Amino acid sequence: MDSSFINIAIVVVYLLAMLAFGWWGKSRTKNNSDFLVAGRRLGPFLYTGTMAAVVLGGASTVGGVGLGYKFGISGMWLVVAIGAGVLLLSLLFAGTIQKLKIYTVSQMLTLRYGSTATQTSGIVMLAYTLMLCATSTGAYATIFVVLFGWERWLAIAIGGAIVLVYSTIGGMWSITLADQVQFVIKTVGIFFLMLPFALNAAGGLDGIRARVDASFFQIDGIGLQTIITYFVVYTLGLLIGQDIWQRVFTAKTPTVARWGGATAGVYCILYGLAGALIGMAANVALAGIEIKAKDDVYAEVATHLLPIGIGGLVLAAAVAAMMSTASGALIAAATVARADVMPFVASWFGKNVDTSDSDNPEHDVKANRYWVLGLGIVAIIIAISTKDVVAALTIAYDILVGGLLVAIIGGLVWKRGTGIAAAASMGVGSVITLGTMIVLEINAKAPLDGIYANEPIYYGLIASAVVYVAVSLASKPTDPAVMKAWTDRVAGTKLAEEEVPAPTA
Repeated sequence: MDSSFINIAIVVVYLLAMLAFGWWGKSRTKNNSDFLVAGRRLGPFLYTGTMAAVVLGGASTVGGVGLGYKFGISGMWLVVAIGAGVLLLSLLFAGTIQKLKIYTVSQMLTLRYGSTATQTSGIVMLAYTLMLCATSTGAYATIFVVLFGWERWLAIAIGGAIVLVYSTIGGMWSITLADQVQFVIKTVGIFFLMLPFALNAAGGLDGIRARVDASFFQIDGIGLQTIITYFVVYTLGLLIGQDIWQRVFTAKTPTVARWGGATAGVYCILYGLAGALIGMAANVALAGIEIKAKDDVYAEVATHLLPIGIGGLVLAAAVAAMMSTASGALIAAATVARADVMPFVASWFGKNVDTSDSDNPEHDVKANRYWVLGLGIVAIIIAISTKDVVAALTIAYDILVGGLLVAIIGGLVWKRGTGIAAAASMGVGSVITLGTMIVLEINAKAPLDGIYANEPIYYGLIASAVVYVAVSLASKPTDPAVMKAWTDRVAGTKLAEEEVPAPTA
């Protein structure tokens, strides 16, 4: 039997399984909490798997192998930075975040500062999650183009539709169940199939060492500046992203959030090391094959170094990585749009949108589904029609870190921080980040060089931090009643589940 047919069959079975898990998740979804945060009752196993799945997308899986192919062992740093972000978030903040019993990052800002001025954060978060979803949708379509020979737009439409269906049907429960399958597939595909087969084909580490430059085994071979950039962008970004926080909200207890997340962080670091080793082995084992781009290495390993059938499972692992990120970003975008952006925009016209649970849970779930469906369609259209989605994601990511990080982390760790300072730091940080990006782009030698530069985040962070501290010290402390409500929430002594503000239509 033709090997390509078997590989295609395995991927098709996987895609059908995702739809089945979507239907299974539907049976568990009864209200807002179930749809948006899986009822806040995930135990250690489910939580660890879903956290690892959502952060390890195509950049970590396909990109990580490609970086190992090009730079050697130092290609692991991108994924290590992601793992470090998960570790820091879990050990330092996840326990507190879980106790808040909220749905969005913006709700945390409002709760902590008692100021509606911070609601602008929802717009930035929506842009970030929507672009992340569109980027992931376009990424896994590249696998479908190779496997099925489809046009790019058709691959995006069909792949996006699958994610859209299972996410819309059961929300976070469907996504969580699908993530567990994706987590297992990625674990088996990377650690137990690709890594041993690739190393064996290359003659082990000794065989690799004998046939590559010594720099391949240098831990900083990719460049110190690049390593620093990975930690600034990915580690810090993971601390405040809605897609990651929403997974923390699903944890059953603060202990699960803390240690389940820490386990996922360690897993990510090992995943990065494995990907780099696979790439290094491919550099030797595939020496006679012309590889046009480093992101093609993953598929080449699957088709040339693995036995029939196993290659299909490995390709399914790549699709799983991208779909888990896309689905996580999609439900995060829908949650932010309903909980934060819609009420904020309505307030411009003097209207008040109620964000509490209604007396009709079925209506709440139905409304959530409409938002996921609508934004999912938007993400698919963006992925099909825009070739520079990554540039748009970079802009949103830079503003997220350069503009919002200080206000969010400051609110968690510094009681003296005030609402007016948070709003000012967000505004100044965002303006400096965008302004620096524009100036660099105008003077760039090549298109988009200014967009992808590191300086905008650095300058934005510095400006945001200075403003936050200065304005906090110069302004009145946060209202004692607001601080008491915050400390009660953090201590877990207040707020039953039914009191939690949740988005409604």
